[in-house]
Amino acid sequence: MADIDERALAEVVTFTSDLIRIDTTNRGGGDCRERPAAEYAAEQLAGAGLEPTLLERTEGRTNVVARIEGTDPSADALLVHGHLDVVPAQADEWSVHPFSGEVRDGVVWGRGAVDMKNMDAMILAVVRAWARLGVRPRRDLVIAFTADEEASAEDGSGFLADRHAGLFEGCTEGISESGAFTFHDGSGREIYPIAAGERGTGWLKLTAHGRAGHGSKVNHENAVTRLAAAVTRIGEHEWPLRLTPTVRAALIELAALYGIDADLDDVDGLLTKLGPAAKLVEPTVRNSANPTMLNAGYKVNVIPGEAVAFVDGRYLPGGEDEFRTTLDRLTGPDVDWEFHHREVALQAPLDSSAYARMRAAVEEFAPEGHVVPYCMSGGTDAKQFSRLGITGYGFAPLKLPEGFDYQALFHGVDERVPVEALHFGVRVLDRFLRAA
Repeated sequence: MADIDERALAEVVTFTSDLIRIDTTNRGGGDCRERPAAEYAAEQLAGAGLEPTLLERTEGRTNVVARIEGTDPSADALLVHGHLDVVPAQADEWSVHPFSGEVRDGVVWGRGAVDMKNMDAMILAVVRAWARLGVRPRRDLVIAFTADEEASAEDGSGFLADRHAGLFEGCTEGISESGAFTFHDGSGREIYPIAAGERGTGWLKLTAHGRAGHGSKVNHENAVTRLAAAVTRIGEHEWPLRLTPTVRAALIELAALYGIDADLDDVDGLLTKLGPAAKLVEPTVRNSANPTMLNAGYKVNVIPGEAVAFVDGRYLPGGEDEFRTTLDRLTGPDVDWEFHHREVALQAPLDSSAYARMRAAVEEFAPEGHVVPYCMSGGTDAKQFSRLGITGYGFAPLKLPEGFDYQALFHGVDERVPVEALHFGVRVLDRFLRAA
């Protein structure tokens, strides 16, 4: 088996830098244009002898899909996907320009360096290396680069799943962002969490109605007051514990790693004993709802008849009914709520051959590391692709140095990725995809 070549290690850095320089900021509401990045990715795929297809629901919101034929026609296909859009960045807050793609002191800087143009670049580098080395995977691989993941995904994976399902024929599993990165626990251990689940997305719009009037008059039907009370109840609510199979397995494996009792009757106490490693699990032992936006009124001396708020809600697999019932109670009779955006929660099996091979690929190149499962607190395009019966895992491998807070850089200032981390990712991804 020919190992990944030196050219691939150089290309993954170039591709990451180039993709960062293509500004694909997604401001929501359709304000984004991924086409230049999609054309760049398609060009690299075509250079590997593939025939990429460019697809748009909306002009400029471009997706790329290509298929690599495997050696075993009877095997199910595997989806390998990454998104091309990024969240906004304020240049005056950064040490370097967020769309410079600058490579400095062995680090690639810019918006998308970890979310997730690094993984896009790794995929391209591996595919092109295979073309040079004459490598074919066992299963068919469907490569997809999507638009609009950082908003509703309506122009991206949602559009592909709903309108172009035939391109994903035979795919039963998929891999994408937010897994197999190095988590340093502060005591010398390196933990590599592989995502096998996601909380569902419940972005909410709250609307309070009341009686409009003069700001100097008594008003017991004040829409702002009603809304503020509901928002406060939501923000202060203590959600009950809810353990999914993935989170339960994560707690058990982490407890074993630290040599402590996995007391699942006292999860909060167990999390305290896990120290910094609790960060991998703590956001996913409960549903959550965080108020994020408020909008009311137009003049200081006028009581408005309506007030609106938005809430970022997340629910665990099996937890949506509890989420809905709780919101009905917390909002009360004077505030209506509706889903502004809703997507399902996901759960992936830990006893699958794909998960075992992901674990093995990481352990081959990071034998000192400890692989554990985890559930993502947020969501990815795997939600939309699940409509096609595709089970999603988070697997975008990176070996990161001590003090490099990977999770804090998602949507953060000075987003960056070490060159050596990209090299590790290419090697691990190559090994997994060959065996998958």
